Amino acid sequence: MSRRRIIGPIFFDANITTAAYMEIFNTFVNQLDDEELSVGYFQQDGATSHTSHASMAEIRSFFGDRVISKGLWPARSPDLTPPDCFLWGYLKGRVYQNKPRTIDALKANITGEIQTVTADVLTRTFQNMARRVQSCLDANGGHFQHML
Repeated sequence: MSRRRIIGPIFFDANITTAAYMEIFNTFVNQLDDEELSVGYFQQDGATSHTSHASMAEIRSFFGDRVISKGLWPARSPDLTPPDCFLWGYLKGRVYQNKPRTIDALKANITGEIQTVTADVLTRTFQNMARRVQSCLDANGGHFQHML
């Protein structure tokens, strides 16, 4: 997710090992344009397959020091990421509105709803995230939800 667009979705049906994660990562990277690769940041959680030496080496080969990962982001801080503070909640209600009954129907709903997210919605999402980050800084990394 960037201010301009959402890349994906990319679905996977197996447990995520380092090798599987690298395959997904490379699928993702192949969808980026030159600007996104040269100035964009890559953020991920601290899952073992995401932070293995092999994974981090591959990720850094594309993003250099523009990687936000384990040890560089407050632990359990979903309120500071655009997907967690907005996108998942926004999509969940819309994706399940027609009560999909199969995985294929669920994937189709997810794909369709992601395609409806406009550039204006993404811009407002990132503006909201900037306010959340500032609130976290103002609270010295403490609880800040009540300040929003």
